[in-house]
Amino acid sequence: MQIIELVEVAFNFYIFLLFARIIMSWIPIPDNPTLSTITRFIHNVTEPFLGLFRRLLPTANLGGAGIDFSPMLGFLVVYLIRDLVITILRQSIF
Repeated sequence: MQIIELVEVAFNFYIFLLFARIIMSWIPIPDNPTLSTITRFIHNVTEPFLGLFRRLLPTANLGGAGIDFSPMLGFLVVYLIRDLVITILRQSIF
Protein backbone atom coordinates (compact mmCIF):
# COMPACT_ATOMS: atom_id res chain seq x y z
CA MET A 1 0.00 0.00 0.00
CA GLN A 2 2.89 2.37 0.67
CA ILE A 3 4.08 2.26 -2.95
CA ILE A 4 0.66 3.41 -4.14
CA GLU A 5 0.72 6.32 -1.71
CA LEU A 6 4.23 7.26 -2.86
CA VAL A 7 3.14 7.22 -6.50
CA GLU A 8 0.10 9.37 -5.65
CA VAL A 9 2.29 11.87 -3.81
CA ALA A 10 4.71 12.05 -6.76
CA PHE A 11 1.91 12.66 -9.26
CA ASN A 12 0.26 15.23 -6.98
CA PHE A 13 3.58 17.05 -6.58
CA TYR A 14 3.97 17.21 -10.36
CA ILE A 15 0.40 18.50 -10.71
CA PHE A 16 1.27 21.17 -8.14
CA LEU A 17 4.33 22.13 -10.22
CA LEU A 18 2.17 22.42 -13.35
CA PHE A 19 -0.27 24.63 -11.49
CA ALA A 20 2.58 26.77 -10.13
CA ARG A 21 3.93 27.13 -13.68
CA ILE A 22 0.57 28.46 -14.86
CA ILE A 23 0.32 30.96 -11.99
CA MET A 24 3.90 32.11 -12.58
CA SER A 25 3.06 32.89 -16.21
CA TRP A 26 0.35 35.31 -15.06
CA ILE A 27 2.29 37.32 -12.51
CA PRO A 28 5.63 39.09 -12.76
CA ILE A 29 8.36 37.42 -10.72
CA PRO A 30 10.60 39.91 -8.86
CA ASP A 31 14.32 39.78 -9.49
CA ASN A 32 15.35 37.67 -6.53
CA PRO A 33 18.00 34.91 -6.58
CA THR A 34 15.89 32.50 -4.52
CA LEU A 35 12.76 33.06 -6.62
CA SER A 36 14.82 32.75 -9.80
CA THR A 37 16.13 29.37 -8.65
CA ILE A 38 12.62 28.14 -7.83
CA THR A 39 11.23 29.48 -11.10
CA ARG A 40 14.03 27.87 -13.10
CA PHE A 41 13.47 24.53 -11.32
CA ILE A 42 9.72 24.57 -12.03
CA HIS A 43 10.34 25.53 -15.66
CA ASN A 44 13.01 22.85 -16.17
CA VAL A 45 10.77 20.15 -14.67
CA THR A 46 7.56 21.06 -16.50
CA GLU A 47 8.76 22.34 -19.87
CA PRO A 48 9.71 18.99 -21.45
CA PHE A 49 6.22 17.66 -20.68
CA LEU A 50 4.32 20.79 -21.72
CA GLY A 51 6.49 21.15 -24.82
CA LEU A 52 5.06 17.89 -26.14
CA PHE A 53 1.58 19.38 -26.12
CA ARG A 54 2.66 22.75 -27.53
CA ARG A 55 3.77 20.94 -30.66
CA LEU A 56 0.31 19.40 -30.98
CA LEU A 57 -1.73 22.38 -29.82
CA PRO A 58 -0.53 25.78 -31.04
CA THR A 59 -1.16 28.93 -29.03
CA ALA A 60 -4.56 30.45 -29.78
CA ASN A 61 -4.54 34.15 -30.64
CA LEU A 62 -7.65 35.80 -29.23
CA GLY A 63 -7.79 39.51 -29.82
CA GLY A 64 -4.02 39.93 -29.74
CA ALA A 65 -3.59 37.85 -26.59
CA GLY A 66 -2.02 34.43 -26.94
CA ILE A 67 -3.59 31.67 -24.88
CA ASP A 68 -1.62 28.48 -24.33
CA PHE A 69 -3.95 25.50 -23.92
CA SER A 70 -1.13 22.98 -23.50
CA PRO A 71 -1.35 22.98 -19.66
CA MET A 72 -4.99 21.92 -19.84
CA LEU A 73 -4.09 18.99 -22.06
CA GLY A 74 -1.11 18.29 -19.79
CA PHE A 75 -3.33 18.13 -16.71
CA LEU A 76 -5.68 15.73 -18.48
CA VAL A 77 -2.83 13.43 -19.51
CA VAL A 78 -1.21 13.48 -16.04
CA TYR A 79 -4.51 12.58 -14.39
CA LEU A 80 -5.12 9.76 -16.88
CA ILE A 81 -1.61 8.36 -16.44
CA ARG A 82 -1.88 8.65 -12.65
CA ASP A 83 -5.17 6.75 -12.61
CA LEU A 84 -3.79 4.11 -14.97
CA VAL A 85 -0.61 3.59 -12.94
CA ILE A 86 -2.47 3.40 -9.63
CA THR A 87 -5.02 0.95 -11.07
CA ILE A 88 -2.22 -1.27 -12.37
CA LEU A 89 -0.41 -1.11 -9.02
CA ARG A 90 -3.56 -1.99 -7.10
CA GLN A 91 -4.23 -4.97 -9.35
CA SER A 92 -0.67 -6.23 -9.17
CA ILE A 93 -0.33 -5.85 -5.40
CA PHE A 94 -3.62 -7.52 -4.47
